[in-house]
Amino acid sequence: MAIGALDAAAAYGRAIKNTAPTFGTSDDSSTSVGGAAGDGGTFGSMVESMVGDTANSLRNAETQSAKQVAGKGDLIDVVTAIGAAETALDTVVSVRDRVVNAYSEIMRMQI
Repeated sequence: MAIGALDAAAAYGRAIKNTAPTFGTSDDSSTSVGGAAGDGGTFGSMVESMVGDTANSLRNAETQSAKQVAGKGDLIDVVTAIGAAETALDTVVSVRDRVVNAYSEIMRMQI
């Protein structure tokens, strides 16, 4: 199975369109105290948007995998979609870990 440069470029272009992040791209660049820019300018809306984008990336990876298994998909699209989903999931897990660590630190503070 030979993979040409044009096939790779086309798959990369499709992946960019399908997995482009949507959080922090609103026209108003209002920021909250934490400095996170999102739909409402709050940390909660940014996290909600990240989780939604991650879910979409995972669905896209599943769809591409199913197409490949059925013989209708391109292997490059599958690998790109899985890579994007893995990166998005790693990002969400890292943010979750940071939030849990911050909460633990706050709970240890003396009043």
